[in-house]
Amino acid sequence: MSRIGRAPITVPQAVQVNWTEDNLVTVKGPKGTLSEQVDPQLQLKLEDGTLTVTRPSDSREHRSKHGLYRTLINNMVVGVTTGYTKMLEIHGVGYRAVQQGKNLIILVGYSHPVEVQAPQGIELKLEAPDPASKAARISVTGIDKHAVGQLAANIRQIRKPEPYKGKGIRYAGEAVRRKAGKAGKVGGKKK
Repeated sequence: MSRIGRAPITVPQAVQVNWTEDNLVTVKGPKGTLSEQVDPQLQLKLEDGTLTVTRPSDSREHRSKHGLYRTLINNMVVGVTTGYTKMLEIHGVGYRAVQQGKNLIILVGYSHPVEVQAPQGIELKLEAPDPASKAARISVTGIDKHAVGQLAANIRQIRKPEPYKGKGIRYAGEAVRRKAGKAGKVGGKKK
């Protein structure tokens, strides 16, 4: 059996998990409500604060969906209790971001500013710059793990970190592999 699929999901006291006949799972907690359509062939069972997902057979299709849907339900439970946050950093001289209401205006070397709008349920926030690198920091926060990760990836895509000077938008803690550049430029003047 799938090790991930077999693991029980711990449901805190403040969280309610309900599902319909066709396995539309709804998770309600202190931070909000999320719902996900789970494969109707999988069985869900809630007892003593733990939710278990079981599959009807060991066929390849059922095995592949077992761990997936267990993880999706677990992500919903974690999302409505604690939420998810992705941190981004803007590196580069003159690169910056400005908060305008719920949206962000990002200035990263283009001839125009790029506006990023926060979708429903996700909060964009400009944090204090990192003291070590002096890079502007953006936090993307929400209860839906997929939506938070997708918006963070879209923001990073605006100006990916380049390998020569490391300028661009990157995840906090992301290591950028640096290249040496042109070898002829290092020595100074040509003879």
